Amino acid sequence: MTATVSESSTETPDLSGDGAMRPAESARPAARGARGYARACAARSSVELRAFFRNKQSLVFTLFFPVILLVVFGSIFEGKVEGTDTDFRQVFMAGVIAAGVMSTAFSGLAINVAIERDTGTVRRLALTPMPKSAYFVGKIVRVVVTTVLETILLIGIAVTAFGLPLPQTAERWSTLVWCLALGTAACALAGTAYSALIPNSRSAAAVVTPVFMVMQFISGVFYPFDHLPVWMQNTAALFPVKWMAQGFRSVFLPDGFTVVEPAGSWELGRIALVLALWAVGGLLATGLTFDWRGPRVR
Repeated sequence: MTATVSESSTETPDLSGDGAMRPAESARPAARGARGYARACAARSSVELRAFFRNKQSLVFTLFFPVILLVVFGSIFEGKVEGTDTDFRQVFMAGVIAAGVMSTAFSGLAINVAIERDTGTVRRLALTPMPKSAYFVGKIVRVVVTTVLETILLIGIAVTAFGLPLPQTAERWSTLVWCLALGTAACALAGTAYSALIPNSRSAAAVVTPVFMVMQFISGVFYPFDHLPVWMQNTAALFPVKWMAQGFRSVFLPDGFTVVEPAGSWELGRIALVLALWAVGGLLATGLTFDWRGPRVR
């Protein structure tokens, strides 16, 4: 007897006699699963972006607060940094870009997650067929889009209004990209983990904002880092904002500015290492502490 196989059929006939599924058959469910997961991530990312840009409070606090700082302090500061030929405003411009990354990736994300957990949104999403990891993918997309937008906005204002020079070499552009990427990952994962310390949505801003402000003051955003007390420099060196600010200084400031850097160099390797360690630590802390249900959610 001769078996007849339809030309339109995509199934692979079982010729082994043991009933085992052929590779072509096992690949189709996996492909459908991958497409479904991608659609879930895309849908969640779209929701996150629409929610952010429709929320005026988020736009002002997260996106435009660093811009306000840039315009106000950039208009006040003047003169050269002692021991260099670098304009003090240019040092501040590089530092405020790091503050912008922390605003979108740490502050904005920590507050948003805390509010969603307290209102039961996180719990409801966890009970839907949506893969739980799609929730985090949506947050990552939101952070990446807003951080890139924030950085472009700050650099554009700094260059056009305050004369910040753009990077002149491919190496410096490359440093800008990887420092921004690692800094965003470190701050975002730290923010997600930090959200576990926020008791409810009403106290979210009060718990996050002081950390955001203190990190700026001790990390050399508003003041040359070498002018800060030694104990403050040592404390700042434990956190990612100081290293992001230093990385951005290496991108926008002349190499001669390293004479006032604590180590006498940009320390690019150490910057990458510290930011990567913060990203890994934030990921582990998130995995250990993230709660899908707030204390008031049943």
